[in-house]
Amino acid sequence: MNHNLRLSAGKLDGKRTKDSMSSSSLSGTSQLSSSSDEVLEPLVHKSHNIIKKSESTTKDKDNNEWLLTGSGGGKPPVLRFKCSALATPPEDPPGKQLHMTYKIFQTDTKLISLLLQSHGLAEVSMTDQNFNILWMGNHPKPDVLRNLTPHQKVNHFPRSYEITRKDRLYKNIEAMQRSKGARNLDFIPQTFLLPCESRELLTAHFRYRGPWIVKPKASSRGRGIYIVNSPEKIIIDESVIVAQYINNPLLVDGHKCDLRLYVAVTSYDPLLIYLYEEGLVRFATVKYDGGHQYVWNPCMHLCNYSINKFHVDYIKSEDPDAEDVGHKWTLSALLRHLRSMGQDTELLMQRIEDVIVKSILATASGIVSGVKQFVKHPDTCFELFGFDILIDDTLKPWLLEVNLTPSLGCDSPLDVRLKSALMADLLTLVGIAAVDPILRPHSNNHRSITNPSKNMTSYRRVHSAEMLMQKKKNVAKNSLNKSGLTAEQQRIVASARAQFERRGGFVRIFPSPKSWEIYSQYLDSVTGIPVVTDPLGPGRLQQQVNTNYNLMLHEQLFPAACRTTGFIIPEVTLDRLSRYERYERALVKGHKQSLDRGDSKENLDVDTHKYKAQVMKLMEDGNKLSSGEARKAFGLYLGCILRKISQPSADSACSELVMKFLQQSASNLRTPFLFTLPSSKLGDKDRAAITAKQLSDFLHLYNRETDLYADTVDRPRTVPNRLFQKFLATAREEDLDDVLILQTRLYNCAHSFLGRSGFAGTLRGPNLLGSLPHITSRVHSNAAGTEQCKCNQPINGLSFLCQQEYRICIRTDLMKFITTMTSQEKGMESLLNIFENR
Repeated sequence: MNHNLRLSAGKLDGKRTKDSMSSSSLSGTSQLSSSSDEVLEPLVHKSHNIIKKSESTTKDKDNNEWLLTGSGGGKPPVLRFKCSALATPPEDPPGKQLHMTYKIFQTDTKLISLLLQSHGLAEVSMTDQNFNILWMGNHPKPDVLRNLTPHQKVNHFPRSYEITRKDRLYKNIEAMQRSKGARNLDFIPQTFLLPCESRELLTAHFRYRGPWIVKPKASSRGRGIYIVNSPEKIIIDESVIVAQYINNPLLVDGHKCDLRLYVAVTSYDPLLIYLYEEGLVRFATVKYDGGHQYVWNPCMHLCNYSINKFHVDYIKSEDPDAEDVGHKWTLSALLRHLRSMGQDTELLMQRIEDVIVKSILATASGIVSGVKQFVKHPDTCFELFGFDILIDDTLKPWLLEVNLTPSLGCDSPLDVRLKSALMADLLTLVGIAAVDPILRPHSNNHRSITNPSKNMTSYRRVHSAEMLMQKKKNVAKNSLNKSGLTAEQQRIVASARAQFERRGGFVRIFPSPKSWEIYSQYLDSVTGIPVVTDPLGPGRLQQQVNTNYNLMLHEQLFPAACRTTGFIIPEVTLDRLSRYERYERALVKGHKQSLDRGDSKENLDVDTHKYKAQVMKLMEDGNKLSSGEARKAFGLYLGCILRKISQPSADSACSELVMKFLQQSASNLRTPFLFTLPSSKLGDKDRAAITAKQLSDFLHLYNRETDLYADTVDRPRTVPNRLFQKFLATAREEDLDDVLILQTRLYNCAHSFLGRSGFAGTLRGPNLLGSLPHITSRVHSNAAGTEQCKCNQPINGLSFLCQQEYRICIRTDLMKFITTMTSQEKGMESLLNIFENR
């Protein structure tokens, strides 16, 4: 893209100042407004007026800066999150005063942790039941959802795999296509599930003639994706998704791109959907060529950052304010560029909103059923989806996939800026109650929030989980207000309005003034729940609900639209941004500094030398590395190699060594790993990028299996685990190389980090990298018969390292066996006893 991939985005008419474009205010001021929604809002939540009256002292003013009132009905206030707290954390925020906590499980969440900690929340272990928010990288189990208390939040709904698994997403949309007409849901390419739909794929290929894109049904980060010209080239070792390849993508300066959009769902019944006004545009590194002869180059046809970042031509902007530089732009920068080219960007965003709403409607039935089955309290679940959308050259959006937990990694300053603003607005939107998670009521009186100045206003009180709903006991449950709403309906309306007031950079796309007119055909006329009737498959059970919450909420929020047929949205006042102008305004907030807060380089160098010397001295004295320690060191070493072959100055010989290693490495993983040799027709840079991506995939699986070797206690004659962890925290490539080489030469094998399929013998190269091609070679292992593995010194019949490997294998096999058993309880107990003995 002219080497710097920079295009001057066209300026919008009616240029606004930075202050008027800011979306940092959460008090319902004009610069946050989404006009078409707000013009029709009959009632505006006026909690900010109450807060202003309480700002009688400096202390109160500081506290009000970090708190917003709840949704009424005796609800406690909620925390207000700001990305500015990452740079300058408040001294004594409400989260710290209330001892609020959070839990993290199976996800890389450095940004979330820093953001929560900067607002006073502390992390607790997964076994602690006293917490305010739980952030998970996978689907929560039913017992986790059942045990949530009213003040707690979790970032997933039950059964959200209905939209995030590629096979379930396609089947759900296909079912709605059969029910409501394919023309109404024509935003997914023709898709097949293999091997069960192989015959249908062959028939379609006879008409379409490829190419086809193949994806694992439950993968992420571009793992396992490839493109073929013919179905005969598809490898069917497991279930895969095969979709028609969109061969007329929108090109920007010759490069293909796709969108990563962030969608928040805060409720499924009624349905509340918010689209964040800013997103990411990801470009393929190699210029696009639609000819089939280039179909095997993923750096041309796939836009995933996890693939293209390894290409030496990939440009990563180091300026957080540059939104249209390099191979990653913001959504607003792309829209401004398209508008400058004469394209109708408002129509494009309308189509994108339509794709998002219909996708969620098509997949909502199972999720609503799961919520009613497993979730006791309202507003405890929320979801942040990552929608991947491709735009073709006619500006038609195509849905590629929906990600359960979109990556919050911050590899560039632009990532930090956008995602910090996104997460601050998301946590404010969902409304984390300012509640002490440990406090339990001992009397009818609520304890006030701890405040040395004792100037907190009366509505700021500590509420325990059991007392959040007690204030409603004074009101008759069946009482109706003047509008004829029940208490539950009043709660739903108040909650929706309160969310709208604190939406920040989110745009509410459902409900909207036109949503009932457009989407009511996809909802059950009685319950208002999206129910798909699939003529070719089993239908969903009808929900026993007597209230249509979706219709009720639409009537309360947009009464004018409900009373008037063909209602036309009033024109926007000049001091307010229209709904679609919000998508085009430049990003004006977000953290602009690095999230790294490490020690100085001098201290790291001293620590590395000290810990390395201690580890190597222990090893020379006869202490082994445990399998867990050796595998962690080897995983870090492969990470160093990955960074090395991704550098512009990388030696092609290094990539060749890695390719040979990966060809031999599949047998060393318990999880199936398929290495695809890059085509010889590709250039060295493209081959190196493809090799690096596959090394990254191997490393992901290897590190996941390393978790099975967790060292909970130090075993005899091994390097102490705490010391080795300190060494790993500061080790460089050469340090890891020295330690692993020493381990391998002392025991004449690589069994400690590559398992029993690794080699036994003397290393051929001066370093580990030079030996990578043959340390997994069975031929070399068998040829070195005279050089026996020295880790075979028996400990109760097995060497220590081999015994540990044996235990892991037995443990894994038994767990797989136990989970599939349907025998009686006594049989299960005996199996569990065997497992414990192993």
